[in-house]
Amino acid sequence: MRELTPRAILLGLILAVVFGAANAYLGLKAGMTVSASIPAAVVSTAILRGLLKRGNILENNIVQTIASAGESLAAGVIFTVPALILLGLSPSIFYIFLLSLTGGILGILFLVPFRKHLIEEEHENLPYPEGTACAEVLQAGEEGGKKAAFVFSGLGVGALFKFLTSGMKLWEGVPSLFVGGLRTLLGVDLSPALLGVGYILGLRIASLVLSGGLLGWFGLIPLVSFLKGIPVNSIDDVYGIWSHYIRYIGAGAVLAGGVVSFFRGTPTFFRALRSLRIERSGETRDLPMRYVIFGVFIVFVLLVFVPLFRIGAMGALFTLLFALLFVAVSARIVGIVGSSSNPVSGMTIATLLVVSFIFARTGLRGERGMVAALTLGAVVCIAACIAGDTSQDLKTGFLVGATPWKQQVTEFLGVGVSALFVGWTLFLLHKAYVIGSPGLSAPQATLMSLVVKGVMEGTMPWYLVGTGVFIALSIELLGIHSLPVAVGLYLPLELSTPIFLGGILASFGGKRENGILYASGLVAGDALVGILIALLIVLGVHIPALRTPSKSLAVAALLVLALSVLYVAGKFRKKY
Repeated sequence: MRELTPRAILLGLILAVVFGAANAYLGLKAGMTVSASIPAAVVSTAILRGLLKRGNILENNIVQTIASAGESLAAGVIFTVPALILLGLSPSIFYIFLLSLTGGILGILFLVPFRKHLIEEEHENLPYPEGTACAEVLQAGEEGGKKAAFVFSGLGVGALFKFLTSGMKLWEGVPSLFVGGLRTLLGVDLSPALLGVGYILGLRIASLVLSGGLLGWFGLIPLVSFLKGIPVNSIDDVYGIWSHYIRYIGAGAVLAGGVVSFFRGTPTFFRALRSLRIERSGETRDLPMRYVIFGVFIVFVLLVFVPLFRIGAMGALFTLLFALLFVAVSARIVGIVGSSSNPVSGMTIATLLVVSFIFARTGLRGERGMVAALTLGAVVCIAACIAGDTSQDLKTGFLVGATPWKQQVTEFLGVGVSALFVGWTLFLLHKAYVIGSPGLSAPQATLMSLVVKGVMEGTMPWYLVGTGVFIALSIELLGIHSLPVAVGLYLPLELSTPIFLGGILASFGGKRENGILYASGLVAGDALVGILIALLIVLGVHIPALRTPSKSLAVAALLVLALSVLYVAGKFRKKY
């Protein structure tokens, strides 16, 4: 069967841009992204085999491989690059393109020598959950039309709901209740994307995220208000305490949770490193090692000599070292826990702490030092994201009989095309919504900027950060992974509540696979309309607003959306 066909490559590139843009919006809004592999496989099967009547399983595998490259590249970019915007450093679109391209290329190249061991030799020990599930979707090709209907239905519902909420303002987008007696507030973001994310994550992780939110907003905010004597008479007062105090405590918790997750995964790096082998090109189905070595050398030269990077030879060496380290860690961790639980933010924070400290001690401070540290961290973060996602794709390919080097080549195509668009998407969203505002909080990037600025300039309130660190360590001592709790502590509470609602819906039963496909569509529809509205705002196009002040209508709309998820999952439908 043919694999690298023009139709498969073209469809994959289109989906890479679409899912990349959707995940950029979602990551900036909620600090998390979702895998595009399964939705892309479903859409590809429906189009190639359903509409065109010509596709085969290997072509569909190429489509999802390219599409998922766009999603993972966007994740790496939005976790780090907006930190430069938040620090007032104004990165150019060309600079973002170079960061994306170099990080993506390193992620693919450094994974090549590990592939045979991780994917084939460790087949029984490393299940790669998303990769295995995607293979099952591809192998059930005759069901593609039915499965695609769930994705497209979710996309349509999510898009309509988002347009009515944020475009026409038919109801409040974030209905909130000020609880004066407790000096806090309870809110919920009416976002189909967040509801879909909660369904995909499941009840346990969604509950951990909410627990962090409740700790921050119903525990720490009233406590800070009392101890500091800060009056709380309005919603703005609550957000003021969150911005000046709780956000730094949450940053410390995310920092500690990420570092603990990293050290928990270090044994996987050493096991993978021991298995690294350089084989002659005639003995492997991967890209020949001479190409890998040459590609890494070219990236090194670019990092050293391209003026925009400004990290020098030492910085370039650190980039290659940390990228190799975290590509190996990322590729093995996702084989066990899946891409959604990959602690990339912890790896990036560890990188930034080390390089910021070294740069500061060697005299590279101020704006130049912060740009250099964030440049290095962004390339490493993108490489780790790409490696985790690529390893899932290679697992899918292994299960369906694909050729590894062909998948690796198409990953380069997905990275290259997505890198062209991700910077435009980032600036479009920033111009419309403002990165760092409550509507587009960019939690990971904000944390990265705090870490770099704090180390470089000594401006971080370390007593608040330390409080968050020990909160996370206490949670770890209870035998609970602290990172989801820390994310909830760091995020505004209204983002955690719809995620928790989605987790509750996932626990109701029914056909969870159908629900996940529908939830993936909700995420895509919400994000794409969010980008469309941003474009209309930038172009000055007026959308007629039909705002209804009643909070009850907003709650009713959310209830209808939740019931649609249960219906698609088969909870209310008769079984024939």
